[in-house]
Amino acid sequence: MAGAGRPAGIFPWIKTNPGLPIALICFLLGDMPIRPDPKTSPIPSPATFGSAAPEPVAAVVLAGGLSRRMGGGDKMLLEVGGRTLLQRVIDRTRPQVCAMLLNVNGDPARFSAFGLPTRSDAVAGYAGPLAGILTGLEWLRDTMPGVRWLVSLASDTPMLPEDLVAGLLAAVTREQADIGCAQSGDVLHPVFGLWPVRLAADLRHALVVEDVRKVGLWMRRYKVAQVSWPVGAVDPFFNINTPEDIARFGTLDQN
Repeated sequence: MAGAGRPAGIFPWIKTNPGLPIALICFLLGDMPIRPDPKTSPIPSPATFGSAAPEPVAAVVLAGGLSRRMGGGDKMLLEVGGRTLLQRVIDRTRPQVCAMLLNVNGDPARFSAFGLPTRSDAVAGYAGPLAGILTGLEWLRDTMPGVRWLVSLASDTPMLPEDLVAGLLAAVTREQADIGCAQSGDVLHPVFGLWPVRLAADLRHALVVEDVRKVGLWMRRYKVAQVSWPVGAVDPFFNINTPEDIARFGTLDQN
């Protein structure tokens, strides 16, 4: 979608404005195949990248599920307070990352208003969140080879932490772990993970050959850094699964 509407002069404009924030540059170019020359396109420095992250991180928003508990349909497109759940997730995530992919199934045109690249599951059969994570890893590997990390997000969690990426990346670096996983209270949230692109081939094998479907089951094969966020009055990973959840979030959003 987005490439068709981009002004032809966007590249010269970026070149003549070297002070642009890297997050803006990635937003403008994130849906295009980018194969940077390390001599002319260095990885952004900590001072200019996103939310104080020490290196670039891209995101995949998992919006390809069937929403069975909501009776089917696209629950992430439900509006609360004038904004869809998906827009809320995008708004909280965009400052934390350099590029974002929507993992969606079906007609991608219904997501065109969000101005982000889309990809359907890399494996057939609605294989669950792991298929969306694989989709994101392969997209990142193929389009931005200079970016090593991908964060995965649920599209129905409109209060996700605004320091999610920084927290996961810091823990993975500190513990020299393979993967980062979010936690709140005593509950792990494997869908909110930080994944290295180098595991893309391993994940494809697990999905296609071994028929692995559970994120947590596959994650346990590697060293995982767990990062806990406080619950407080509401769990930041509160997700919308039922009409009752929508009503509850509407109340929370007004307070």
